[in-house]
Formats: sequence, structure tokens, C-alpha cells
Amino acid sequence: MNAIAAPRSAPRARIGAVLLLAVPCLGLLLLFLHPLFTVASRSLTDASGAFTLANYARLLDDPGLPRAALHSVTTGLVTTLATVLLGLALAMALHRSRLPGKALIRATLLLPMLAPSLVLGLGLVLLLGRNGLVHRLTGWPTDIYGFTGLVIANTLYGLPQVVLIVSAALARTPARHYDAAASMGATAWRQFLDVTLPRLRFALLAAAFLVFTETLTDFGSAVIVGGNYRVLAMEIYSEVVGQLDFAMGATLGMLLLLPAVLSVWLGRLARRRQDSGDASPGRALVPSRDTRRDLVLGAVALVALLPMLAVVGTVAYVSFVKLWPYQPSLTLANYTGLTEGFGPVWTSLTVSLVAAIAGTVLVFALCAGLRKAPPGLVRPLQFVASLPAAVPGMVIGLGYVLAFNHGPAAHWFHGSLLVIAACSLYHYHAQAFLTMQTGMRQVPDALDDAVAAFGGGTRAVLRDAVLPFAAPAAIATFFYLFMRSMVTLSGVIFLVTADLGLASVTVMRLDENGFLAQAAAYAMCVVLAGAIALGAMRLLLHILKERRHVA
Repeated sequence: MNAIAAPRSAPRARIGAVLLLAVPCLGLLLLFLHPLFTVASRSLTDASGAFTLANYARLLDDPGLPRAALHSVTTGLVTTLATVLLGLALAMALHRSRLPGKALIRATLLLPMLAPSLVLGLGLVLLLGRNGLVHRLTGWPTDIYGFTGLVIANTLYGLPQVVLIVSAALARTPARHYDAAASMGATAWRQFLDVTLPRLRFALLAAAFLVFTETLTDFGSAVIVGGNYRVLAMEIYSEVVGQLDFAMGATLGMLLLLPAVLSVWLGRLARRRQDSGDASPGRALVPSRDTRRDLVLGAVALVALLPMLAVVGTVAYVSFVKLWPYQPSLTLANYTGLTEGFGPVWTSLTVSLVAAIAGTVLVFALCAGLRKAPPGLVRPLQFVASLPAAVPGMVIGLGYVLAFNHGPAAHWFHGSLLVIAACSLYHYHAQAFLTMQTGMRQVPDALDDAVAAFGGGTRAVLRDAVLPFAAPAAIATFFYLFMRSMVTLSGVIFLVTADLGLASVTVMRLDENGFLAQAAAYAMCVVLAGAIALGAMRLLLHILKERRHVA
């Protein structure tokens, strides 16, 4: 009977396998590649649609644009250096020391991951701005706007990601390497230079390229603390929103895209080299007692993490201030009497849920389909699925405006919640895809073949063979997309309307208009939503782990 069932289900299985790839690939084609090519096309055409390079020639006519490009690169390089050095020290403190309070270090590092970059910028303004908390308490002249503020804000934002990358590399370094070095008389410092750093070189390169790319393309910090220190992201925003010059906006977007693509490509090469190391590192290193080392690492951790606590804590405090900075009395009015109510917060939650649900399903289907796809098809699809990591959010958002806000179907797309959700999804598609693909590697190849051999169709294979092993990755993908969609700004800044506001954009608008206390209240709503999502993810993963242990 099973032998009869299998052939009958074969056509359905083939159709299911085709759909697994066809639907997510169609989404990538229509909602990522099409807007991206639209931006590229618009940068190469004039008002009549004819091919021209005049838009790129105009870049040299405006002295402000080369200056903004230089500012972006300078900020990116300085931020990258500071972030990688601090991230290395924090990762060493977590994995190569006997410092107490490591749980507190990890908890503090979560704060920048729960908030958009503009929240860190807002916190710096409230703490060190001309009327900031430090100035109000001490009378010292403080001014955080410009290059210094951008470097600090972007360093705080990128630090947790560097720590994660370097920590993963440290965990893969076998203890036997240190044992061999110690047996040869190497001091702790020599072991760091001869064992630790060589093992970390590719992880450090990957982290550096990641931070440089994010700093180069960041809009949230720039719009809050950039001041007169113009960077490329602000120039794109000014051209599109301020002057409605979409051609120049598209041209600047392509200019911003080129170094981002190069940086991400080099970063992926570095990560691939790092992953090609020991597949089974064996016994983990147990740090020896070294008071001087722990004191140094503890001091660096304090210097790196206190600003995070101070910045986010200041935002939390100001969110309860009646009228910052003139009426410092505490009140709940900023929460109970929000300017636009909780509408932008609920809209952000809805957009994030839609992006997370649709994204998890599409990415799961794509990764499941790639498991049985022909080898010649796998690599191109993996490349396209990972390509969004190299595309700045502002370029994707501008692509949506150019691709979908014109023509007969424009009324379906303009101000649509689904379009904003799609933009958020494909902005973070690469990281979600890589997470899911890692989970799919846990599925035994023979298991889905066994389910299919007993007459199970595509649905049965996914339910009984793939999902039980890929469930943790699916949960992580869902909450990753949800949390990133809650805090995104650059990808959606061109898509919001007067009737469809988001919490992150509302924070920016309120800050521009001087309503800092209410901006802080909206910012804390976003942080709280991210914290709840993170707690829910950890709870679900713990429950799943316990069930597997019992089974």
C-alpha cells in the first residue's frame, strides 16, 4: 500500500517542492530586486526617461556632497576602530577572565539591540546636549552634536554585534592550543598575541566590515546628533524629502550602495574563512586566575558599558519628566497623553507582526526548498537571498517609492501597511535567511526521504521531518524580524504618511519639533516591546529545549 501511495504522491511532492522555491523567489524578485533595479535605473535617466550620466556628474558640482561622503567614511573608520577594540576587550572579559557580574555585562549589551539607533542618539542629546542632564546638574558647557556624537552613538550601537562575533570565535578556539603554548613557556601576553589574535583575525575583520557598513548607512543617529556635520544618509533624506529630487536621491543611494556591497562581500569572505576552522573545538578553555588582567578588562568594560546605561537610563528618566528641560517634575502624562496616542506604537507592532510572520514562512520555505534543489540553482538563490545585507535601508525604501508609488496600482501601495511590512522584511531578509539556513543544517538528510518513502507529501515532510529540527531557528527568525521591524527607521522613512505613522518615525518627528519628553516616552515603548519579545523568545526556546530533553 505504501508503494502505491508513494507514486501517487510524487506529482504532488514535485509541485510542493516547486512552490517552496517559487513563492519566496517571487517575493524576492518583486519586492527586493525590482525596487533595487528601479533605483539604479532612475539614477541613469533624466526626466524624460532617456539614458544619462548627468545625475552622477552633478555629484561633483555640489561641494557639499563630496564633503558628506568624506564625513561618512571618516565617521565609519573611526567608529569601526573604536568599536572593534572595545568589542574585543568585552569579549575577552566574558570568555577569558574571571570577572564577576558577567550576566550584568550581557544584559547591558542587550540594550542597544532593543532600540533603534536614534534612541541612542536621543539619549546622548538628553544627557550631553546643550540643555542635557549633565549641563543642568553641573553647569558645564556640553555639546554632543557633530562628529563626536556620531562616533559615540554608532559605537554604542555596533558594540553588541562585535561582541557576539568575537565571542563566537573565542568559543571555537580549542583549549589545547593554550595548553601547548603554556607548556612551551609562553606567558599570558604571548598566548594572546600568538594564539588568540591569529584565531580571531577573520572574526575581527568580519566585525569591522559589519560596523563600517552600518555606520556608513545609518540614518537614525545622523538625524538626531549629526547637526551640521552632514553625512550621505542625511543628504539622501534631504534630496528626497526636502527637495523632492528623486533622481539625485537615487544617485546618492547608488553611491552609498557601492561601498556597502564591497564591505559586506569582504565581511562574508572573512566569516567564511573563520568558519572553516576547527569544526569541533573540543574542551573549552577555563581562564586562570590573573588579578591584573581582570582589573584591566573590568575597567574597559566599565568604560564601555556605563555610557550605554547612562544613555538609555536618561531616555527612561526624561520620559517621565513633565516638560524637558524646563519643568523637571515627574509625571505619567507623557505616556497617558501621548501627542498621537498609542497609534504609532500599535501600527509598529502590527507591521512587525506581519513582517515576522510572513518572513518566517517565506524564509522557511526557501531554505526547505533549497535542501533538495539542483546544485546549479542553490548558489545563485543563496546569493540573492543574502544580498539584502549589502543594501542600505534607505535605498530599499527609496526603491519602494519609485517602484510602487506610480502607475495604475499606486493607490494600492501608497501608505499601505503591507508595503511597510514588506520593506522591513526584505531589509533584514539576509540575516533571517542565514539564521534559518543554519537551523536547516540540523535536519538529517535521510529523514525527509524516509517520510516521503512512506507516502508523505511535502506538507508531511516539512511537518514531521524538517520542522522539529528547524523549530529553534524558526523561532529565532520570527523574533529577529519582529524586533528589527520595531526599531527600523531608514528603511521606512520614505513610506510613512500622515495617516500611517510608526513609533520610530514619531520619535524623530517629536525630537525635530522639540518635544523631547514625549519622544523619550515613545522610545521607551519601543524598548519595552523589544524586551518583551526577547523574553518571549527565550521562554519559547527554553520550553522547546525542555520538551526535547523529556522526549
